[in-house]
Amino acid sequence: MPVWVEIGVAEYRKRLPKDFELVITEVPLAQRSKNSDLARALTKEGDACLSAVNRADYIIALDVKGVSQSTEQLALQLGKLRDTGLDVAMLVGGPDGLSPACLQIASARWSLSALTFPHPIVRVILAEQIYRAWSVLINHPYHRS
Repeated sequence: MPVWVEIGVAEYRKRLPKDFELVITEVPLAQRSKNSDLARALTKEGDACLSAVNRADYIIALDVKGVSQSTEQLALQLGKLRDTGLDVAMLVGGPDGLSPACLQIASARWSLSALTFPHPIVRVILAEQIYRAWSVLINHPYHRS
């Protein structure tokens, strides 16, 4: 990841309390070429993603066809999940999205936007939105800035 991404994510990560900890596990992309079998690459990436999450977690697939939410809705849902004691795992796909297996196992599908964002930007957006959701939950003034 570019340095600016690491700095941005680190800033939001350090602001979050331990009970809202942000952990990022990076899964490498499958090799692609112009003659690559896209289905095989997606399956390989999906298998790597699924092996990186605990199946007991609440798994959220970020998907362009997922449900769009406001920050307040996101905060409400993350707050409810925190209160259940479940860990949340968010799956972010590569340039071709998530594998069918990842989408199938997900408890929910969320969309950040109808726009397509590069992975580094998604990482910063997610970190910021998780921090913003936490700030809504505790009535911290950050959300109103």
